Amino acid sequence: MGKPEFIAMMAMLMALNALAIDIMLPALQEIGAALNVDDVNERQFIVSSYLFGFGFAQLLYGPLSDRFGRRAPMIFGLSLYIICSLAIVMVPSFAGLLILRFIQGAGAASTRVITVSIVRDVYGGRAMAEVMSLIMMVFMIVPIIAPGTGQLIMLGGNWHMIFLFIGIMAMLVLAWMVMRLPETLSPDDVRPLTISSILGGFRIVLTDRIALCYTIAGTFIFGALFGFINSAQQIYVGIYGLGPWFPVAFAAVAAFMSLSSFVNSRLVGRFGMRKLSHASLLGFILVTFVWLMVQMLSSEPMPFLLFLAFFALAMFQFGWIAANFNSLAMEPLGHVAGTASSVLGFMSTVGGAAIGAVIGQAFNGTALPMVAGFFCVSIIGLVFVLIAEKGRLFQAHHPRT
Repeated sequence: MGKPEFIAMMAMLMALNALAIDIMLPALQEIGAALNVDDVNERQFIVSSYLFGFGFAQLLYGPLSDRFGRRAPMIFGLSLYIICSLAIVMVPSFAGLLILRFIQGAGAASTRVITVSIVRDVYGGRAMAEVMSLIMMVFMIVPIIAPGTGQLIMLGGNWHMIFLFIGIMAMLVLAWMVMRLPETLSPDDVRPLTISSILGGFRIVLTDRIALCYTIAGTFIFGALFGFINSAQQIYVGIYGLGPWFPVAFAAVAAFMSLSSFVNSRLVGRFGMRKLSHASLLGFILVTFVWLMVQMLSSEPMPFLLFLAFFALAMFQFGWIAANFNSLAMEPLGHVAGTASSVLGFMSTVGGAAIGAVIGQAFNGTALPMVAGFFCVSIIGLVFVLIAEKGRLFQAHHPRT
């Protein structure tokens, strides 16, 4: 297939994960009411349970895809995702919903691990960063339209129809992949599926300073994003009273992230991953620090447009950080791309989900816990980047040690 179709397919595979999270955000209140969940913070577990399943299962798909190729494990994962999406339509309890969401996330984990592995099979270096940025740009269309889509579905039906829609979309993507995507794993890179081989692959990943530290840094930054997703409905609807306009505000910020990914794809070949990601991390710290100071100086919620401006600026920086940190972590690990993608994905997702859950559960009727969380994770991220780079930022080339 051509490069545009390849990028579109990889983006849609990854987008199924975002779809399973973002499309139901407007429905959290209705789901909680239907399943007798009174605590508004408890509804956040609908997101968190999915993320934990998504994170833990990534440890399996990497070794499997390094042994059996990329296609078969992806087909299995997508099938699991589809089955759970359809089963949730008939779920009778909140506990049952959380279990199915965990399993659904486990199926979706295949799209995260194997998609990154496929891209690494085909591209390397700055070319990989450019392609990943374009994939992220297309991928970010889903968070732009998903909440609004969920709102429209509920206007014509109820929250069950959202999960039916998710299942149908996954069926279409699966059919496209089966018909058009060839196997990308080179026979020379096939790894035996043994305990010693798996542990050896994990050792390679966890002992590479650059890969490990960029993954940890990215994990904390992703924690900020998950923290917002957990409490987005409470902030936009509970604090600012947006009601049906909630998807519009959510889409506005997602659009900035998509624009950021596009700009990154245009600039990364010229300036390199390190210069762009280091500059954007410092920018993220600056924006969140000013945001936190403004938030702390007033006992009242800041004007909504000012809140949205701060948030959009922070997420623009996030778009550069996400694509480049992931590429920097994967770059030295091409010979164990599947295992590397699974270990790094597990760390960033489970760690990010845990951090995001802490930020989300700290919601106290104001945006202060979220903003403070954004600033704290950015400082921690900077510390690990400095460890990875031995205290030197903006270095175009960095020798492996």
